[in-house]
Amino acid sequence: MEGKVLLKVNEIFETIQGEGYFSGHPSIFIRLQGCKVGCSWCDTKHTWNVKLEQQITCQEVITKSEESEQWCNCSVSDIWDIFQTLGFKSKHVVITGGEPCDYDLIELTTFLESKDLQCQIETSGTSLIRVSPNSWVTVSPKINMQGKLTILDSALARANEIKHPVGTEKDVNQLKTLLREYNVSKNTKIYLQPISQKIRATDLCIKACIDNNWALSVQIHKFLNIN
Repeated sequence: MEGKVLLKVNEIFETIQGEGYFSGHPSIFIRLQGCKVGCSWCDTKHTWNVKLEQQITCQEVITKSEESEQWCNCSVSDIWDIFQTLGFKSKHVVITGGEPCDYDLIELTTFLESKDLQCQIETSGTSLIRVSPNSWVTVSPKINMQGKLTILDSALARANEIKHPVGTEKDVNQLKTLLREYNVSKNTKIYLQPISQKIRATDLCIKACIDNNWALSVQIHKFLNIN
């Protein structure tokens, strides 16, 4: 297979999905480089910038021992070769970032699905979503962030789940506004996720979930101290 699209990859690893609908599922993570959203509480700020001096080889990326801004250019065939080399067993693939939807992911998601893998995309909802029809799309809407990017109605309309980060009551109200004013399917699953697992945010999420019949996402990977 000849890969037509090159993706800037920060890391590829296998772990347990810790958030949202697929929480607890063994998953292969493909973390892409580059993001213009600018969340102040982001825990992957090393993926924001694409610096040419940080480009390394695919082999060097998969042997990275710590978080860094280093990235490599990968074709779809390169990514599949990495899966085979590392002997991944998981059937669920999470494409995240950074902002993965800054890239056209149709070729990658279509190919992985042809190998009987399920694809999930984690996006801020600020970029056009270009994935296969069967991909599971998780939109974590980032409102009024540093990058001043707009949430796209098309992204919320495509979402299979909305996973909303919450720190204060204002965040809950912003979600209610999104659900009221945007084209969100009644079948879209809604999760609230306390920012940084703070007690106040967690208590607020629990109350809002009960009041609105939403679900809670508590980032179990942080409690387990895994990637």
